[in-house]
Amino acid sequence: MTESVRVPPSVWRNPWHFLAFGFGSGTLPKAPGTWGSLVALPFVPLWQMLPDWGYWLLLGLTMLFGFWLCGRVAADLRVHDHEGIVWDEMVGMWITLWLVPEGWQWLLLGFAMFRVMDILKPWPIHWIDRHVHGGVGIMLDDVLAGVFAWLAMQLLIWGLAWL
Repeated sequence: MTESVRVPPSVWRNPWHFLAFGFGSGTLPKAPGTWGSLVALPFVPLWQMLPDWGYWLLLGLTMLFGFWLCGRVAADLRVHDHEGIVWDEMVGMWITLWLVPEGWQWLLLGFAMFRVMDILKPWPIHWIDRHVHGGVGIMLDDVLAGVFAWLAMQLLIWGLAWL
C-alpha cells in the first residue's frame, strides 16, 4: 500500500532518490505510477535491439537493483512505500514488454495492460502488496503485475499469430 506524502527535496539532490522517483516523474501530483510507467517506455525500443537473453539479463539486473534502491530510498524517507517511488513501475513495464513485437501500438497496449494489472492487483499481487515489506515488497507487486501483463500480451501475440 502506498502512502501519500509530500515530495522530498532530496529527489533533486540525491541521485538514488532521483532514480527511484523515475527521473522525477514520481514527483508529479497526480498518478505518479502512471507517469513512471510512461517514463519506462522510451527504454524499450533500445532494449529490443538486444538479443532476447540480453533484455532478460537487464530485467534481472534492474529488478535486483530495484530491491535495494526502493528499500534504501524508502528508509531514507522514513516512509514504507512513498507513492513517488516509481522504479518498481518502470521495471514492471519492462517485464510486460519483453519479447513483444516492435512498434508503438505494442508499447501502448503493453502500457495499458500493465496499468490495469497494477491498479486491479489480482491475487496474489494484492496480498503481496499488503504483507511483504521493504524494497522487496515495494518491487514485488509490480514485478508480478508485469509478469501477469506479460502473460496476457504473449497470449494476445500467440492468438494473433493463429489468425
